[in-house]
Amino acid sequence: MNRISVGDFAPDFILKDNRGQDIRLTDYKGKKVLLSWHPLAWTRVCAEQMQSLEANLAEFESYNTIPLGLSVDSYPCKNAWAKELGIAQVQLLADFWPHGEIANKYGLFREQEGFSERANVLIGEDGRVLWVKTYPIPELPDIAEVLNQIKGV
Repeated sequence: MNRISVGDFAPDFILKDNRGQDIRLTDYKGKKVLLSWHPLAWTRVCAEQMQSLEANLAEFESYNTIPLGLSVDSYPCKNAWAKELGIAQVQLLADFWPHGEIANKYGLFREQEGFSERANVLIGEDGRVLWVKTYPIPELPDIAEVLNQIKGV
């Protein structure tokens, strides 16, 4: 599947968050949404990536942006992980079953490893993709770069 590109309409989805609530992308129409993909919970770089979303939540909100963390882990796993990391507000979504289906729709699923790329996808108020960046798996995304993309759009 082709990777999602700037200008594409972001595929809608319904995924459970770490609290077991159904989250639908189109429920955020009129807001920007940052889909911050990480390969697997319980790993150091992924933890730092998700903690950076939580630490900067007020700034995201000041730019009318909802940050969401996504991976192929199950929602009970993501709930335990969020508690361990002290993530109380940012929703961590479980692309668990069918395994990696949404990552695949966005062209971000790594079939050989069975998890997603490390990536950020910024979606505009109208549902179109504004920015896409993938990172080497061991690299922590620069939160300042992410916020600059949000501010510049």
